[in-house]
Amino acid sequence: MEHFSLAPIVIVLSVAVISVIFCRKFNIPSMLGYLLSGFLAGPSVLHLIPKSEATDYLGEIGIVFLMFSIGLEFSLPKLKAMRRLVFGLGGMQVVITIIAIVGILMISGAQFNWAFAVAGALTMSSTAIVSRILSEKTELGQTHGQMTMGVLLMQDIAVVPLMILLPALAGGASGNLWIELGLAVLKMILTLGVLFVIGNRIMSPWFRLVAKRKSSELFMINVLLVTLGVAYLTDLEGLSLALGAFVAGMLLSETEYRFQVEDDIRPFRDILLGFFFITVGMKLDIQALINDWQSVLILLGILILLKAAVIFIIAHRMKHTAADSLKTALYLAQGGEFGFVMLAVSSKINMVSPQLEQAATAAILLSMIIAPFLLNSSDRLINKFVKSDWDMKAVDLQNMLIATMNTSDHVLIIGYGRGGQTIGRILTQENIPYYALDLDVERVQVARSAGEPVSFGDAKRREVLEAAGLNRAKMVVITLSNMHETQHILDNIMSIHPTMPVHVRAVSDDYIQTFTHMGAEEAVSDTKETSLALASYAMLGSGLSYHHVHQTIMDIRRNRYDILKDLFVGSDDESAFYDEENNVSRYAFALSQEAYAIGKHIDELPLKHLNIKLLFVRRHTHRIQEFDKDFRLNDGDILVVAGNKEKIISFENWSLQGNA
Repeated sequence: MEHFSLAPIVIVLSVAVISVIFCRKFNIPSMLGYLLSGFLAGPSVLHLIPKSEATDYLGEIGIVFLMFSIGLEFSLPKLKAMRRLVFGLGGMQVVITIIAIVGILMISGAQFNWAFAVAGALTMSSTAIVSRILSEKTELGQTHGQMTMGVLLMQDIAVVPLMILLPALAGGASGNLWIELGLAVLKMILTLGVLFVIGNRIMSPWFRLVAKRKSSELFMINVLLVTLGVAYLTDLEGLSLALGAFVAGMLLSETEYRFQVEDDIRPFRDILLGFFFITVGMKLDIQALINDWQSVLILLGILILLKAAVIFIIAHRMKHTAADSLKTALYLAQGGEFGFVMLAVSSKINMVSPQLEQAATAAILLSMIIAPFLLNSSDRLINKFVKSDWDMKAVDLQNMLIATMNTSDHVLIIGYGRGGQTIGRILTQENIPYYALDLDVERVQVARSAGEPVSFGDAKRREVLEAAGLNRAKMVVITLSNMHETQHILDNIMSIHPTMPVHVRAVSDDYIQTFTHMGAEEAVSDTKETSLALASYAMLGSGLSYHHVHQTIMDIRRNRYDILKDLFVGSDDESAFYDEENNVSRYAFALSQEAYAIGKHIDELPLKHLNIKLLFVRRHTHRIQEFDKDFRLNDGDILVVAGNKEKIISFENWSLQGNA
């Protein structure tokens, strides 16, 4: 019987922990720590852990969960809306980059097959690195973020035909390139079509069925089943695991369980992605790097400079700004994880020489190591090279300073959409001065031409806030719908002017407490204010006086909506029972005849232990809120409680079965 030892795994985990601690200390991205640990512990340096198919497959599962998470951020309507970026910018990047690299390598003396295999590998960019950095910098929603993700999506889609082309060029099963490619495209269309048609109909009802079982453990198992199951189905059809996982994420992106699924999947994704980067580090052969360093540097230059130039030219020709085009080019100017996969496949079918494979692998790995440093300094590089863009920003700031120089005690409105414009019109009617900032160029141009006091400016930048007269303003009103940007702006305002009264829009009730803790004077809830307006009409229609209705609504606002807390939630709510950190929900359940809690006093219930609040007990038609020492729970009593959903489920289980 073969002996299995945990020693290699323990060693590589130890090296990973030490490397990541070192990276964190010096503010270096942790993925570089994983790459370094794989390189040090791998067969090239310390030989602590051997390279095997098992480790490579474990790393590939990490990519599966990453692609699933990315799929959660997209939906079919969003993909249709991005088709110009995905199939236009992305499609042209893939085709032109491959043609250019093939041409350069063939001029250098490489065979066509070798050149095509390496070109396909170098064309890909790292979804793992780029998406994580975009997310950390909260730039996914910005223009260059959308452009970057569009190209990455096209690259992921292009992997499928490229992986079919490689064996077809090497001889294929039928020996006919066009037959092989046609069959692959047909297979992809049929498989994805079936998944989308069937998946859209069964995914939401299936998750609702699982959620009704009220078990967080079952919910997590179901998430893993769907993620790996759909990936396995596409793998059976000869498509990539990652493409199947991405489709699964897209199918779930339009259900009410999206955010809970994202939270559940994150630990698996982060851990397995760490293993992926470790396996990538293990691929680097130090001896090959030393012996063929010239080829490595040439391929590295092609990978970074050529690919960046191609992307910049295409994006700029598609009428994107120079700054957005250059930033997109910088974000994509590195190799990707699929490049390693394509090189490995090419090596197995003799589509690339061992020397060229090692040189390309080293170039991709070095580009991935360079990428975080390049991306984190992208703003400085753009300001240096795209002078016209920086000059325009400087002109905007100067114009803003001139416009607000003689303005004081004004209201600074951040976000000039419908809400911001409504506030501005009311203030103008009352002769109260205001100044607004917005990031929609067309809206700002039209509003300024109509004489409105609004400028184009990113309020996340401190110099923009200062130019807009923050220090002279009477108050700030933030009307943005993006809560992450609102947090960033609010943090900047509190740093510059800690005593500034700030009134903030909260599209979700969960952010009310967050914004008030950060220093906002008032956080106004979209849903609660709409409910208060409707409740006012209902009270007036029921015969109550206007004064009484006004006083009631003002009392609710003064008490920060306290009466509106602990609401019942359902599947159509945005946070839908599943925001474990912030969402406090109201829930009711009945005690059946054999329930464990029957005969027990309220003090015997594990309310404090689970941090659950018992609001009242409904017995027949009576509502009981005061519990004397003789009170005991009876068969048929309905317990109405409030708290974290997972804790409520544990409390219900204890009440019914005696175990939490």
